[in-house]
Amino acid sequence: MPEDELSRSSHSNPGKSLVNGIKTNSASNSPKSSLSMPLGPPVYVDLAYIPNHCSGKNTDPEFFKRVRASYYVVSGNDAANGEPSRAVLDALLEGKSQWGENLQVTLIPTHDTEVTREWYQQTHEKQQELNIMVLASSSTVVMQDESFPACKIEF
Repeated sequence: MPEDELSRSSHSNPGKSLVNGIKTNSASNSPKSSLSMPLGPPVYVDLAYIPNHCSGKNTDPEFFKRVRASYYVVSGNDAANGEPSRAVLDALLEGKSQWGENLQVTLIPTHDTEVTREWYQQTHEKQQELNIMVLASSSTVVMQDESFPACKIEF
């Protein structure tokens, strides 16, 4: 872009910039606050996959306050990258505690990790209080030369 066009474009819209393709006010220092969605009613679903392999980068208590599922799948199995994140598992407890209704929630870990085992043991009483069940699978599916743990979910 020629310098004079760049200059005109920045002066034609003072105080505005693009963050992820969305115009924002430069007065706001935090892109997250300028991109936050207005609060609405929670969304109820049967099954939700906790984003980003249960990494703390994208999931916080607000996710669990707004996305209310009967089943949450936790697929993280990379301790070096903080997956699954203890903070996300704790966020589930915090978010669920604010639902105002005691709906049954089942947490489905796809891997047996130290993080999930410790979280389960240390927060078991809170899980019971909040009607959260952690599903441990003792079933195994064998396909060709591979075998892996599995669980059955009925709706």
